[in-house]
Amino acid sequence: MTMAMSWSEWADHDAVALAERVRKGDVSPAELAAQAKAAIDKVNGPLDAVVEVFDDAVADPVGNGTNTDGTFAGVPYLMKDLGPTLKGRLQEFGSMLMQGHRPAEDSFLTGKIRQAGLNIMGRTTTPEFGVCSSAENALYVTRNPWDTAYTTYGSSAGTGAIVAAGVLPMSHATDGGGSIRIPAGANGNIGLKVSRGVFSLAPNLSDLSGLVSIQGCHSRTVRDTAAFVDQCRGGAPGEFMPFWSPAEPYSELIKKDPGRLRIALSHEWGDYRAVPHFVAELERVGRFLEGLGHHVEWALPKVDFQTAFAAQTTCYISNFAQVIAGQIARLGHERPPADLLEPINIKIWEAGLDTTYGERSKMQAVFNTTSRAFGNFFEDWDIILTPVTALPTPKVGTTEYLTVSDNPSVYDWFGNLWKNFAYTPLANLCGMPGISLPLAAQENGLPLGIQAQARQANDGLLLQLAAQIERAIGGKWNAGQRPSVHVAGA
Repeated sequence: MTMAMSWSEWADHDAVALAERVRKGDVSPAELAAQAKAAIDKVNGPLDAVVEVFDDAVADPVGNGTNTDGTFAGVPYLMKDLGPTLKGRLQEFGSMLMQGHRPAEDSFLTGKIRQAGLNIMGRTTTPEFGVCSSAENALYVTRNPWDTAYTTYGSSAGTGAIVAAGVLPMSHATDGGGSIRIPAGANGNIGLKVSRGVFSLAPNLSDLSGLVSIQGCHSRTVRDTAAFVDQCRGGAPGEFMPFWSPAEPYSELIKKDPGRLRIALSHEWGDYRAVPHFVAELERVGRFLEGLGHHVEWALPKVDFQTAFAAQTTCYISNFAQVIAGQIARLGHERPPADLLEPINIKIWEAGLDTTYGERSKMQAVFNTTSRAFGNFFEDWDIILTPVTALPTPKVGTTEYLTVSDNPSVYDWFGNLWKNFAYTPLANLCGMPGISLPLAAQENGLPLGIQAQARQANDGLLLQLAAQIERAIGGKWNAGQRPSVHVAGA
């Protein structure tokens, strides 16, 4: 089969550039889809990151509902195997329990993605129900393209690997506590978690019912992420809260540098600390930002971190328990079948099913005080910068972070997660934006994302700063390096 372009050329194009090639008549959406499928065939063996390719969507993007006149002009796109639904397509949540599940309708965001010109041509891997830090179970073991001995993290596991390996310039991701930013950090991608009131969860959820869950993407350029947000944002009829838009599209905003920013550095969040190498990398990036003209110093919000993480744990356990309960009821089970649901998820169901209104009310009171504390902090600071994770990325098979763990206590299991993933979840709790940028490296050779967070609805400032950095480094994220598993070779 003859490809539309060489693999090196393919990997050098972001989604905006591919769309421009389509508009010029150099290549068709079907040819892009065929090359994306060939790219999956080329690298998915060692990565195990793609669950399914929709062959009909490859052959006929327009028949798949893609608006090829949209901004992305038919650029291929993969959907994480949870989140927005595709009518009649399989959506199996990374779970044995959900095998064969076909939603009866499209989500509102699915329509926005198609209208934007993205051709949804398959599914990427995720841990069971998106719980935990890596897609490793009986269904698949997703590996990091920089070194396949290591995990990709999660829950946007397959997307992290596929974008990093050059298969696609952009792919769908979701973030309930860091699941966009954490795998972006370990795979060397750009991962933006937007504020509340940007991407709709309609029709079956809302930002109010989800509380912490955010949709989004991984990309390799700031302009791709900016264009994705511009084109896919917006509320459906009947949202529980107003959806907002910036005064200027992000695709235009990012062409201008931000003013001199007040940037706080931190890695000491309550009881949690980053390893020394990560702190040194954070400091190095801080000095780089000083070189761009920004004011940088160590500072920390006045947050009761221990109480905040306890409230976040209550949120996850009670939210996931209801999701699991809904599915087992739909399937006619009284309790989760032990052979179809992983041990920690069964414990989550047991611990969270009978959460009282009083417990949720106390949780939300902590959400409020935490959000107010960050809000006050951002009266004095524009950005807070942290590593994306506190500890080195573990190797595949490190079960302490997985829902196949044999930890007898679900609370101890979550407490162990926070030791590594302390820096991302409070943005979900507070509804504020955070972005992971591939600016650093771990001692094990994997990328290390540096995370910038800002006040609610200041997503544009994060993208402006990211674009300023991208220009300053000549577009060479990850110091210009490529992973060892890559469509164009390392």
